Amino acid sequence: MFEASPGGNSSHSSFLFGGFPALQNHQRLLLLVLLIGCYVTLLLGNCALLLVIGSVASLHSPMYLLIASLCAVDILVGTTIFPTTLLSLLFNWDRISLTGCLTQMFFTHFLSSLESTLLLAMALDRYVAICLPLHYNKIMNASVFAKLLLFTLFRSGSVMGTLVGLAGSLWFCDSNTIRHCYCDHMALVSLACGDTERNRAAGLAVIICFVGVDTPVIFFSYVKILSVVLRASASGEDRWKAFHTCGTHLMIMTCFYLVGSVSFLSPSMNIPPDAHTFMGLMYILLPATVNPIIYGVRTKEIRNGFLKIFKVRGKKLKSMKVKVSPAGKGKT
Repeated sequence: MFEASPGGNSSHSSFLFGGFPALQNHQRLLLLVLLIGCYVTLLLGNCALLLVIGSVASLHSPMYLLIASLCAVDILVGTTIFPTTLLSLLFNWDRISLTGCLTQMFFTHFLSSLESTLLLAMALDRYVAICLPLHYNKIMNASVFAKLLLFTLFRSGSVMGTLVGLAGSLWFCDSNTIRHCYCDHMALVSLACGDTERNRAAGLAVIICFVGVDTPVIFFSYVKILSVVLRASASGEDRWKAFHTCGTHLMIMTCFYLVGSVSFLSPSMNIPPDAHTFMGLMYILLPATVNPIIYGVRTKEIRNGFLKIFKVRGKKLKSMKVKVSPAGKGKT
């Protein structure tokens, strides 16, 4: 479908997802991997982590609230792209309107940028906790947490709103097939006719604004933490706890930024379209899937929270069975 411009040119008002053209005969298997292997694991893992952090009072501290926020963002960003991918692979419903495409693009990039800012906040939280422990409660209070949340929403919303607005101003008069399975910014911009220098510059500015700013701050925060821990006259157990906590956060950050960097660089590499599409999917789904697994396995307080919830619910189920048992066979 086309829309006519005042100058007589025409622009596509809907687009088709290219998906995985080389895997047309294996779409059901691909769907199985994406559905069961990633998305269901993503939902179950992050929802379980949210349940534990919300139910256990001892986990209502800034660090765990940031982890809970990361879980919520992971669920939302996976849900943003999964319906279109599912419908495309299962029913070949691969058409999307320009408005729908821009909406999906905004929320995908907005939520991904939120994740980057949350990882930065986690690094700063650990920096204050380890390097300035006597001032931690004063610095990391509810007011600071609210201001950080507002800053995160404003930065991501304004930057991504500008990016999507520039993309929406383009005219698309050639192919309307997006070489992806969701509306990625550069995948859509590459279909535009006319000058796209502003859009490419805006895309580069977004990378600099988030990856170029957040990554160095995170890196120097953990370098400082490592320096303080090594110089401190703490016991071996305390040092191990600090290393273990920071190591868990670094594993999450490495996964996010490494997969993201490969995804951003893949268009400039000489790789098949299917591989580029797969990397774009993994950039969204892989960190969101492994985050709750890493936190659940490596964080002792969260593991204890899981056990506490299961014990309480197990006792409740046991008492319910005793109450409903026939007279003479159980206590009432």
